[in-house]
Amino acid sequence: MRYAVVIEKSKSNYSAYVPDLPGCIATGSTIEETEDSIREAIAFHLEGMREDQQSIPEPTSLVEYVSI
Repeated sequence: MRYAVVIEKSKSNYSAYVPDLPGCIATGSTIEETEDSIREAIAFHLEGMREDQQSIPEPTSLVEYVSI
């Protein structure tokens, strides 16, 4: 599965979240570190959902850049 990930810059680091997996978040000092962290967070989040016998949501969020 491929989930959309939003990465945002803050004053001192980056943060990421997955719209289709509420509560699945990660941070990092660089974009690359944040990407690695969110991959781990997604795997951990899905593992926890499976252990709790929750259904895994299908990805539904879409990402698109809009030029103005």
